[in-house]
Amino acid sequence: MATVIFFEKPGCANNARQKLWLGNAGHKVDARSLLTEPWTRESLRSFFGSHPVAQWFNRAAPRVKSGEIVPENIDADTALSLMLTEPLLIRRPLMEANGRREVGFDAEVVDAWLGLTPQTTEKLAETNPEGCLHRDASDERCGR
Repeated sequence: MATVIFFEKPGCANNARQKLWLGNAGHKVDARSLLTEPWTRESLRSFFGSHPVAQWFNRAAPRVKSGEIVPENIDADTALSLMLTEPLLIRRPLMEANGRREVGFDAEVVDAWLGLTPQTTEKLAETNPEGCLHRDASDERCGR
């Protein structure tokens, strides 16, 4: 089993659920705040790998939801500058384990990389593991 450094937005119900799934699979979760981590361009960029820039963004961030920021129209340098200034724009979680870093909680990727319980993978096949748990996505708990 792995120790997973898990950068989250403290208080996010969806991140809590993701940490529970990792813990249930026997992994040790070292939760850290995505919002207070002293990111550099290089440290943040290392989580995004070959993902397109648009996939680096938290779609529930207020400036993205309002249309003020359109991730598909932003280059990597601009995205990193925005995210360093406003960490809520970063898609979460950011995870690190076994020498690998990833952005988001793609169930197939996480299961292949770290392993999840069969019960969890069954549940994840029926749901969006990155979807906000709050019915009203404008809920300030999600956007702050």
